[in-house]
Amino acid sequence: MLYHIITYLRKIFDIPGSGMFNFISFRAALAMIFSLIVALFVGKWIIRFLQRKQIGDEVRDLGVEGQLSKKGTPTMGGIIILLSILIPALLFARLDNVYILLMITATVWLGLIGFIDDYIKVFKKNKKGLSGKSKIIGQVGLGIIVGCTLFLSDSATVREKVEPGTPGAQVTTVGDRTIWSKESKSTITTLPFFKNNEFDYNMLMPGEGKTKQIGGWIIFVIATIVIITAVSNGANLTDGIDGLLTGISIIIGTTLGIFAYLSGNIIYADYLNIMYIPATGELVVFIAAFIGALVGFLWYNAYPAQVFMGDTGSLALGGIIAVFAIIIHKELLIPVLCGIFFVESLSVIVQVSYFKYTKRRYGEGRRIFKMTPLHHHYQKAGNAGINARWQRPLQPLPESKITVRFWIIAILLAVITVVTLKIR
Repeated sequence: MLYHIITYLRKIFDIPGSGMFNFISFRAALAMIFSLIVALFVGKWIIRFLQRKQIGDEVRDLGVEGQLSKKGTPTMGGIIILLSILIPALLFARLDNVYILLMITATVWLGLIGFIDDYIKVFKKNKKGLSGKSKIIGQVGLGIIVGCTLFLSDSATVREKVEPGTPGAQVTTVGDRTIWSKESKSTITTLPFFKNNEFDYNMLMPGEGKTKQIGGWIIFVIATIVIITAVSNGANLTDGIDGLLTGISIIIGTTLGIFAYLSGNIIYADYLNIMYIPATGELVVFIAAFIGALVGFLWYNAYPAQVFMGDTGSLALGGIIAVFAIIIHKELLIPVLCGIFFVESLSVIVQVSYFKYTKRRYGEGRRIFKMTPLHHHYQKAGNAGINARWQRPLQPLPESKITVRFWIIAILLAVITVVTLKIR
């Protein structure tokens, strides 16, 4: 909004320093600082409001040390995250950019679904919250909107390299190099660890010509739906102990911001031999607000947490990460970058499946993990018995230690993801 206002005023008045708003890096810095300020100061008022309204998380007894002491801690703190992302994004990002509009839509859409879920749990005293089917419908709806927008919008294009002299190609000179490229609608995405580093959804469709192209987009929309649903639910499951999801999301967001900046800059894209996606550089402003909001929220969410984000925050964070990765054509890197989300979800699936299988076969359900999602397993690991080597009882891991170790793993996964740009 400020970008458009200042750009308009510059045509009438000579405003010193107004040209800085043309630089993405400048607006990204402002967005990060402003989102951090909003989270720290507005967050304090929201927490007090939630405490006055006695909006506390109904913590069930998980048999984990210190778990019941969290009862009464305010939930629905995801409102802090949403406001801290949306306000700076609206102020400093270009609102005529289709990718920014998609990110704002995803934030509001899944934030609203999470808010309804928390509202039912807290105010209606229904611990089940919004039904799983309703959540899935909402996630599928967002997937359709994102996939169809990227298919139909003339602004959502990829600049692919072509042979010199190709009709309609754009020529860009970088130093002593000349880059010939042509904008087109494309279903090509980044494929890690392979030589050509690219995969086209069209390859999954038989036939030729327009039929094959439309079929590729249909597969892309289906993949978009699956990815958004999986990542948002994975983030929701990961939000189980203080600061865990917040810290991991900061790491993932920083990595995605690097990819967006590189993909949106023709010089770096050419040097790294990756897809150049025009206008995605603007997403750096949004992801800067995302990171700043989470750092500010972590001030209150770090152990011992003063507020929980609830589904209002966790579903939105997962959705933002998924949609962002899809827009910059890096969705196939999600299993690596969001490896913790994947393992947390997998632990639940394996646990439930094995329990049902053993109950059907042996008459009683058996478990692989002490508790799922996986982070709760490590909280209860001390109940395993006596350490054979040291002959002393095993102690449960403190929440803070589990959180930091998961953060370290998330950093390692982020590094591996970035390295895939050159390892092929």
